[in-house]
Amino acid sequence: MNQELDFMFIKYARVWIPDDEEVWRSAELTKDYRQGDGVLQLQLEDGKDLEFKLDPKTNNLPHLRNPDILVGENDLTALSYLHEPAVLHNLKVRFIDSKLIYTYCGIVLVAINPYETLPIYGADIINAYSGQNMGDMDPHIFAVAEEAYKQMARDERNQSIIVSGESGAGKTVSAKYAMRYFATVSGSASEANVEEKVLASNPIMESIGNAKTTRNDNSSRFGKYIEIGFDKKYHIIGANMRTYLLEKSRVVFQADEERNYHIFYQLCASAHLPEFKALKLGKANDFHYTKQGRNPVIDGVDDAKEMSTTRNAFILLGINESYQMGLFQILASILHLGNVDVKDRDSDSSIIPPNNGHLSVFCELMGVTYQDMSHWLCHKKLKTATETYIKPIPKLQAINARDALAKHIYAKLFNWIVDHVNKALHSTVKQHSFIGVLDIYGFETFEINSFEQFCINYANEKLQQQFNMHVFKLEQEEYMKEQIPWTLIDFYDNQPCINLIEAKMGILDLLDEECKMPKGSDDSWAQKLYNTHLKTCALFEKPRMSNKAFIIQHFADKVEYQCDGFLEKNKDTVNEEQINVLKASKFDLLVELFHDEEKATSPTGAAPGPGGRTRLSVKPDKGKSSQASKEHKKTVGLQFRNSLQLLMETLNATTPHYVRCIKPNDYKHAFTFDPKRAVQQLRACGVLETIRISAAGFPSRWTYQEFFSRYRVLMKQKDVLTDKKMTCKNVLEKLVQDPDKYQFGKTKIFFRAGQVAYLEKLRADKLRAACIRIQKTIRCWLARKKYLRMKHAATTIQRFVRGYQARCLAKFLRRTRAAIIIQKYQRMYIQKTCYKRKQAAALAMQCILRAYMARQLYKALLREHKAVIIQKMVRGWLARQWFKRSLKAIVYLQCCIRRMRAKRELKKLKIEARSVEHFKKLNIGMENKIMQLQRRIDDQNKENRSMSERLNTLETSHAVESERMRAEVTRLRGAEEDAKNNANKVTSLLEELERLRKDLQNTQKEKKAIEDWAQTYQDEMEKMISELKEQNQLLKTEKNNLNQLIQEQSQQWTDKMQRALKEETQQLENDLNEERSRYQNLLTEHLRLEEKYDDLKEEITLAVNVPKPGHRRTDSTHSSNESECTYNSEFAESEEGSRVGEDVSKSILDMSLFLKLQKRVSELEQEKQSLQNELDRREEQFQRARARDDEEHKKARGAELEYESLKRQELESENKKLKHDLNQMRQSLRGGAEAGSGAPGSPAYTVLLDQLNASNEELEVRKEEVLILRSQLVSQKEAMQHKTTMTEPLPYIEDVQKLTDAKEISQAYMGLKDTNRLLESQLQAQRRSHDNEVEVLRGELHSLKEENNRQQQLLAQNLQLPPEARIEASLQHEITRLTNENLELHSDDPKEYKAYRISMLRRMVDLMEQLEKQDKTVRKLKKQLKVFAKKINDLEGGQMDVSPGQTADEPVHPVNIPRREKDFQGMLEYKKEDELKLVKNIILELKPRGVAVNLIPGLPAYILFMCLRHADYINDDQKVRSLLTSVINSIKKILKKRGDDFETVSFWLANTCRFLHCLKQYSGDEQFMKHNSPKQNEHCLSNFDLAEYRQVLSDLAIQIYQQLIKCMENILQPMIVSGMLEHETIQGVSGVKPTGLRKRTSSIADEGTYTLDSIIRQLNTFHSIMCHHGTDPELIKQVVKQQFYIIGAVTLNNLLLRKDMCSWSKGMQIRYNVSQLEEWLRDKNLMTCGAKETLEPLIQAAQLLQVKKKTDEDAEAICSMCNALSTAQIVKVLNLYTPVNAFEERVSVLFIRTIQTRLRDRKESPQLLMDTKLIYPVTFPFNPSSLALETIQIPSSLNLAFLTRV
Repeated sequence: MNQELDFMFIKYARVWIPDDEEVWRSAELTKDYRQGDGVLQLQLEDGKDLEFKLDPKTNNLPHLRNPDILVGENDLTALSYLHEPAVLHNLKVRFIDSKLIYTYCGIVLVAINPYETLPIYGADIINAYSGQNMGDMDPHIFAVAEEAYKQMARDERNQSIIVSGESGAGKTVSAKYAMRYFATVSGSASEANVEEKVLASNPIMESIGNAKTTRNDNSSRFGKYIEIGFDKKYHIIGANMRTYLLEKSRVVFQADEERNYHIFYQLCASAHLPEFKALKLGKANDFHYTKQGRNPVIDGVDDAKEMSTTRNAFILLGINESYQMGLFQILASILHLGNVDVKDRDSDSSIIPPNNGHLSVFCELMGVTYQDMSHWLCHKKLKTATETYIKPIPKLQAINARDALAKHIYAKLFNWIVDHVNKALHSTVKQHSFIGVLDIYGFETFEINSFEQFCINYANEKLQQQFNMHVFKLEQEEYMKEQIPWTLIDFYDNQPCINLIEAKMGILDLLDEECKMPKGSDDSWAQKLYNTHLKTCALFEKPRMSNKAFIIQHFADKVEYQCDGFLEKNKDTVNEEQINVLKASKFDLLVELFHDEEKATSPTGAAPGPGGRTRLSVKPDKGKSSQASKEHKKTVGLQFRNSLQLLMETLNATTPHYVRCIKPNDYKHAFTFDPKRAVQQLRACGVLETIRISAAGFPSRWTYQEFFSRYRVLMKQKDVLTDKKMTCKNVLEKLVQDPDKYQFGKTKIFFRAGQVAYLEKLRADKLRAACIRIQKTIRCWLARKKYLRMKHAATTIQRFVRGYQARCLAKFLRRTRAAIIIQKYQRMYIQKTCYKRKQAAALAMQCILRAYMARQLYKALLREHKAVIIQKMVRGWLARQWFKRSLKAIVYLQCCIRRMRAKRELKKLKIEARSVEHFKKLNIGMENKIMQLQRRIDDQNKENRSMSERLNTLETSHAVESERMRAEVTRLRGAEEDAKNNANKVTSLLEELERLRKDLQNTQKEKKAIEDWAQTYQDEMEKMISELKEQNQLLKTEKNNLNQLIQEQSQQWTDKMQRALKEETQQLENDLNEERSRYQNLLTEHLRLEEKYDDLKEEITLAVNVPKPGHRRTDSTHSSNESECTYNSEFAESEEGSRVGEDVSKSILDMSLFLKLQKRVSELEQEKQSLQNELDRREEQFQRARARDDEEHKKARGAELEYESLKRQELESENKKLKHDLNQMRQSLRGGAEAGSGAPGSPAYTVLLDQLNASNEELEVRKEEVLILRSQLVSQKEAMQHKTTMTEPLPYIEDVQKLTDAKEISQAYMGLKDTNRLLESQLQAQRRSHDNEVEVLRGELHSLKEENNRQQQLLAQNLQLPPEARIEASLQHEITRLTNENLELHSDDPKEYKAYRISMLRRMVDLMEQLEKQDKTVRKLKKQLKVFAKKINDLEGGQMDVSPGQTADEPVHPVNIPRREKDFQGMLEYKKEDELKLVKNIILELKPRGVAVNLIPGLPAYILFMCLRHADYINDDQKVRSLLTSVINSIKKILKKRGDDFETVSFWLANTCRFLHCLKQYSGDEQFMKHNSPKQNEHCLSNFDLAEYRQVLSDLAIQIYQQLIKCMENILQPMIVSGMLEHETIQGVSGVKPTGLRKRTSSIADEGTYTLDSIIRQLNTFHSIMCHHGTDPELIKQVVKQQFYIIGAVTLNNLLLRKDMCSWSKGMQIRYNVSQLEEWLRDKNLMTCGAKETLEPLIQAAQLLQVKKKTDEDAEAICSMCNALSTAQIVKVLNLYTPVNAFEERVSVLFIRTIQTRLRDRKESPQLLMDTKLIYPVTFPFNPSSLALETIQIPSSLNLAFLTRV
């Protein structure tokens, strides 16, 4: 223990500490606890630090808090730490956060009143809980009711449901829902609908026994125990009600804010009704008994409407209107009695004033005299031994007497109603068992507690004792079952408190004794209590400040009772004279009330009902009958003790189930939890005592498999053994050192309180360490990945930044260059402009200056020329002088230098000359120099020649220039002379120039004015043009806008029309589906009623002839019809022959009923047919034209028919002749010797005769084939002729839509004109074509007449020919005729003729081949006939030579004559008397497995149809009708007999559909003949239209389909929850949490547990069976869709009702399972059948379990994701979401409210669960068969040898 404390009370551990406001408050340790510490360092949830001092005496540590994953558990016993704060916190979390009002506490269901209507009590919830184990679903009152119902059927033991709690806690509602569950699940075994009567008793009892209190608006003021009786089949047959301690004082007194019983207010609210006028009622505030509480109205309750409900309930229970009015009359009289005013006459007497209005009404309604009643209200009679005195009483006593009378009358009325309710619920059928529902008051303690609270708490003491003993017993049984050491558990025994109350000299005994005393009083009784119990009983105490009260220590709390009123309430005295006055009343009902008082045998006045109901297992007291007349004189306490003893005996004889109702607050606020009030009630109702008993032993219990799965993480690999039990033992010995903390049972491990939390902490630490290691590795990996990503991102960013910078630089350079270029060109332009300006100025200046300069130049040139001449001469002389001097000096200088160089050279030469080598080199150099000098001389010569040529050229040009200069000088001299001459003309020219300038100025002014006007005009025109352009632009814009608007409107209208059309189409499809579903449901209901009728009829028959079989318990989900549909096959077979006629007559009724059901469908189809009226009219035109053609061809056809008839007559005559010859031969044979082997009757003769008959038949068949071929040729010709007469269909006329614009109307009018013209032209063209066709037809008619004449002539000629030549001649004639037609056709259309010729040639070849075959056959038959005749003659000749002995001994060798088989026409013939044998062999006794495996699919359907074809072929309507009726009834019979066999139902669904398809395929309707082969078209029905029977068969197929779905549901239903939810498909993902006493189904796959593989295997089985049976693929898709819907709906419903399944890991499991189902669909190629869409709600629910549920973004994602789930379903899943591991988080309340706010505008059904009974409407698409009927072979195993192939 110390080790555990050291380990658990460490830092961060959470504990519970007491608190005055919240009762218990959570805190966290901030410091480890050490042994011996007196203070705990704690921190509260609000962050406040606290030092918690420990008690030095006990040193008890505070309660440890459970791990978060255990908070919110369904069962309180699943908590690791079982104590008061844990229970309170768990209930609060479930109630406030999860909105769950039910919680298990071991065997107790704790129900908290939500003060709000919750959608958890509908029929869908009932169906979901029906048949389920109690621990598999979330806690619910329905789960308790189902457990009681199941145990009643399984253990054959009566059950009780004990519902207790405070007023306002919801006891009545819980009891009501429990009874509703029994009524819904079990159903009624009779036609009286007992379950409705049981439920109808609730509004009656609530109206007369419930009232508004400060704590509850509908508080039950009495206790009741309702026994619901069941028969052997566990159907409700009746009920019985016992009531306890009605609060009569409420009739005359109500506290503030309270009301009287509801019935009074309902009467006052209905006072305006005509039938209540005589009661003289008014408003509730007008009566003293209904206005004391000053609150006569309950919010949300309409008393008038409730009155109507009460009256309807009375009627349903058989209380007629007269009795009802009598009851209301008595109730009204009670109200009037309360208003009777009593006045003081003196201090000791009182009086009622005469003519008191209310007393008069009271006496009138009660039928008593006014004087007697007014007298005895103010007087009483005293009796002594000798005399009788009448004594007046004072006012107070008179008022008390009046109130006592009112209470007594109401009590009698209450008992009378209860008695009549029991009579209405009583059944004459013997009761087999019952379930009792006890709705009784809980422990009560108020400020002032009186006699009523004493009795209530006494009853709760007894119930608590029974509860404790039952819990103790269950614990003991569990320990003994598991074979663990039994340790006596110390629990609170309240027997001393019960002895204090009921033992001899107890409180009740002393109270009764005091009541018998003449002068007994409350004070004297109190003193007796003090004297008797104060010192002897520790449970009895006396208050310090009072001598009129006492205190009792009850099991729940101490209660102080005030003694005032105990004696009066215990006596319950009423003035006997007042009772006598009422007994003398003329009101029969009132007399009946008080007449029953004398016969009462129970405190409620309800006599036990006769027979059938098992009330108790205890024998009654024989002495009670003698005391029955004095029962009414017993005290209330004694009566209550006796009735309570009777109740306890009943409960002890049953198996109890407990429901404890808790009131969360005193203000009736919805989902508001007051911890103080809750703890007070938990202590009072025994829930905490249950927890204490559980905690004292081993509260936590695990199976070995669950323990291994949960704590596998704490084991090492070496610790895991093959034996799970040994593995768990070894691990526990290592983990938990103290062996007393656990025990090993046979199948479970038992842990003491706190050990599971210890193990959970070890597991969480191990997982946390593993998580940290995983996180470390993953974070390292993530960090590295992040670093690499950052590095890569950085390089990428750098690359892009650098690229961007480079691009920016390039862009800058481009811009700079562009700017420079722009600047260059700009500057160039500026400079160019400036240059041009300067150039112009310079040109002007140059013009002036050049003239001046020219003149100056001329003068200068003249002077220079002269100076040059002078200079030339001077410079020439000077140059020559300088040249001479220079030449002389240069020559001298050269001479000197050359002399000096020559001397030097000479010296060198002299030196070098001495050397030969130098000489050689010198020679070489000299040669080179010579050559160079030679080249230089040549070059110099060339240059001299060029210089001389240039010199000559210059001299020539100089001479020319000199000549030109001379001419120029001469010209200038002449010009000078001219200038001198023209100088005189300058003056005149200047004057002329001045005049011209003036003219120029005037002209310029005029030009300027003109230019100004032109500019103004141009500006105006430009302005006008711009305005026009703007207007034009505006017009264009407006036009575009209008066009766009028109287009948008057109598009909008188009879209709108398309949407409207789409919506209308969708609506029509939905309506069609709804109508189809409604129709199919109607068929189902009809089938159910029909089966019920048959069952009842068979039961009646079996009751007369056959003893009833023993009952066999079925699941509670089965309805009464299904449980009663057990078919006795042996009896049915024995009665089959006698019921044939009845079946036929009944089937005719069925057909008529089905035909009536078709009317609705036909009305819907009329709308579709109306759309084809136009086409029908055109077809009528075509038919009229065709009729005219037929009339014209009749005459031509007549000749052919005559010819055929003559041919037939010839063949018949020939046949007769052959038969005549044969008969003669037979006669001749018979005329021979009478004995011998060849005589008639001998084997040889018989063989020969049979073969001869067969040959004759074959000959007749061949002749018929010849005639048929010839008729086909004629019909083919007619078809070719008719082909040319067909007219083309008229063009369709389109509808004209309405036009709104006038312009459009005019355009439409013009369009209509054009249309009319076009139609007229088409009409004229058609008329011309019609005239042409008429002419053609007339020509054809004329040719046909000629042909007819030729045929008649030919026929006359053929008649004169012998028979063999006739056929040859007719064929030759036919060939000639066809040849002529071919020539005509060839002239008309060569291409068509070519094709036609080929076909006709093939046909002719076939005809010739058949003719040759027939000739061969005839010749062969003739030869055989001759052989037969010869053999017969031989036999006749040799007959006399053979002895009889030899004939007998020799074997007879029959002659084997080969013959050909006839062509089979696909028909089967049977006799009328064989119809029953056919139906029996092909339907009733057929085994589907053998047929499906060995034969072709749909063989029975093909056989039945071929039989039907033959009946149609022979035109026997009676046979057709009889066959179809027998088939339909037989299919129904076999389905009724083996309707639970999926293979049988699937087989007959496939065959019924195939039979229906055959009826369509061979009906002759064109729409069904599109895919037929020519041979199949020949097999069509010819005489009868079976469309009505097709509808009947379609209805039968619908019924079979629904039966198939039900059969499939029954097979799949047990697998779905286990396979889809509970089984761990992915092992190790889902964690197993600790469970409580209500063990749920294990998720570990044990032997026999269904898994997902089981579901898939079953789906494969279904699919393979349907495929083997040849079911239509479209029908298989519909079946698979229905299968997947059932799987999804059942899985989702269970998910919504199971808190333990709503976790993240379970969402993963579900999604994996769904993916496996989708994979199965892919494998079967069924993804397009719509099955996947049916799983969408389940998929979204699984996704909802896995997505994040924290932020607003998560809420938005959830709202958009979960579109297939309703708001209620989403909120339910979020509320139920439960973490499995400590690492998960719960969904916050704020987040759920956010979801609700976002989904507020959704329009959807408020239903929480999906409808698992929904069946999609089925359709049967037409599926023709390619199988030819003539190829079908009938196996001998079917025993159908009586069928003949035709």
